[in-house]
Amino acid sequence: MRRDIDDVLWGGILALLGLGVAAYASIQYDMGDLRRMGPGFFPIVLGVVLFGLGLVIGLPAWWRKSEAKPFAWRETLAVAASLLFFGFALDRVGLLLTTAITVLLASSVAPHKGTLWRVVLSAVITLLAAGVFILALQMPIPVWPWSR
Repeated sequence: MRRDIDDVLWGGILALLGLGVAAYASIQYDMGDLRRMGPGFFPIVLGVVLFGLGLVIGLPAWWRKSEAKPFAWRETLAVAASLLFFGFALDRVGLLLTTAITVLLASSVAPHKGTLWRVVLSAVITLLAAGVFILALQMPIPVWPWSR
């Protein structure tokens, strides 16, 4: 058995990234206050939250024992490919089809077998995305390929 170095390392990376974002935003942008938030308020708060999450992940892992785990290359590549697909296809294919295909691509390497749960997951996330970005936020995103 050895220390959980994976979680210590990734918790430290998250903490340093959050600290860097918060520091950069506090130098470059005006923070404002709670009544009149400046452009730096949101990135500073997110950076501090990311720093805290990194500590929550990394510090307990320092005292935790763990076995060496192999890196999940298939899963990492599938998620990265699905995100790239989403970025390239959103303007061309529309939000609904792009979201559905992205979820199906990302879930294709999940250890749980079966197709029904993937289709249901894809439909639910697609409806949530449409509800949030189209109905609630009224963002000018093409919904279908022909609505550009």
